[in-house]
Amino acid sequence: MKTSLFRENIRIAVRAIRAQLTRAIITALIISFGIMALVGILTAIDAIQQSITGEFSALGATTFSVSNKERSIFIGRRGTRPKPNPAITYEEAKTFKERFTYGGSIVSISYMASGMAEAKYKSKKTNPNTQVWAIDENFLVTNGLEIDRGRAFTKFDNEQARPVAIIGPEIKDLLYEDEDPLGKAITLRGRRFKIVGVMKSKGSSNIFSGDRSVYITVNNARGSYASPNRTYNLNVMASSGEKLEATIGEAKGVMRAVRKLAPKEKSNFAITRSDNLASILIELMSSVTYAAMFIGIITLFSASISLMNMMLVSVTERTKEIGTRKAIGAKSSNILIQFLTEAVIITQVGGLFGAVIGIAIGNIVAYTIGGAFFIPWNWIILAFILCFVVGVVAGIYPASKAAKQDPIDALRYE
Repeated sequence: MKTSLFRENIRIAVRAIRAQLTRAIITALIISFGIMALVGILTAIDAIQQSITGEFSALGATTFSVSNKERSIFIGRRGTRPKPNPAITYEEAKTFKERFTYGGSIVSISYMASGMAEAKYKSKKTNPNTQVWAIDENFLVTNGLEIDRGRAFTKFDNEQARPVAIIGPEIKDLLYEDEDPLGKAITLRGRRFKIVGVMKSKGSSNIFSGDRSVYITVNNARGSYASPNRTYNLNVMASSGEKLEATIGEAKGVMRAVRKLAPKEKSNFAITRSDNLASILIELMSSVTYAAMFIGIITLFSASISLMNMMLVSVTERTKEIGTRKAIGAKSSNILIQFLTEAVIITQVGGLFGAVIGIAIGNIVAYTIGGAFFIPWNWIILAFILCFVVGVVAGIYPASKAAKQDPIDALRYE
C-alpha cells in the first residue's frame, strides 16, 4: 500500500513538473550550477592532491633538501615568509657533498640557472620560457627523474665542465621533431652544448616536470650563468626510510660545521623533507575547498528561494486541483507529501546534472594541471544530501500552504 502511494506521489509530481516545465528547468539549472561549482572545484582539488601525494611519495620517504631558506608556498597572502639566510656558496655545497657520506646517502648539487631561457637549434628556437638547470651527476637520482634516451651526466662531465646537455621531451619535439637529438648541438646564450640524453616525459603540467627544461653541468653553468648572490641547493637521498631521521640529524651537524657555526648559534640554513612540502601544498589548498563550498552553498540558497517562489506560484495555480483532491478524500498529509515530492525531484535532477558536469569539468582542470582522473564520491553524496535539504526547506512552506487549503474555498477559487 505504501509503495503504491509513493509511486502515485511520484507520478503526480512528475505530471505537475511537466505542466510548469520552463520554471522547473530554470530552477533545476540554478541548483545544478551550485552543485557543478561545488563538485567541480572539489573534484579538481582532490585529484590534484592525489597527484601531489603520489609525486612526493616516491621521494618523500627517503629525501630532503638543504637550502639557505625554508621552502614556502603562497596562495594570496597565506603562507609563512621564509627566514632570510646567507646564500649557500658553491664551495660550501661542494664541501658538504664531499664530507657527507652517512649510511651510503647520495648528495646532489643544483640550482636553476635560468627560468626564461631561449634554446636554439639551427633556425629553430623555443619561446623564452625554457628552464635551464645546473646539476651534477646525482641530481636525477635524488629527484626521481629518469633518462629516456642517451645517458645521464657523469662525475667526469661535471668536474671537467664539459659542454654537454640533457633535454626534456618538449624541447626535443620543438627543436628536433623527427630527428635524433643525441649528439647534436643546442645553443643557450650563444654557447653550444652537445646533447647526451633526453629525459623521460612526466607531463607538461607535472610538479617536477622537466619536459620544458635543459640540464647542463654545475661547473659549466658557473661560467655561463654566474651571479654574485647565487645560492646552491643540496638534495640528499637517505639509504632507507628508516634512516631518514638519523640522516637529517647528521646532515644538520655536517652543514653547521661547513658553515662554521658556533654551538650556541642558530642554524642559518633550512632542511626540508619532500613530504613536508606536500603537506604545505595540501594545507594551503584547503582555502580553495572552503571557497568552493561557500560558492556552492550561496548558489543553493539562491536556488532555494527560486524553488520556493515557483512552488508558491504552483500552489496558487493549482488551488482548484487541491480542492478537488480534498473533496474526493485526499488528506492534508497527502497534499503535503505530493508538493514536497515535486520540490525534491526538481532539486535531485538539478543536483544530478550539476554533479555530472562538475565531475567532467573538475577532471579536465585536474588533467590540465597535472592531476589524475578522480570521482569524489563523498562530495557527490554530500551534494545530493544538500539538494534534498534544499528541496525540503524550500518546499515545506508552499506544501504546508497547499495542505491547509479549505476544500470548499479552493473549489470556488478563480
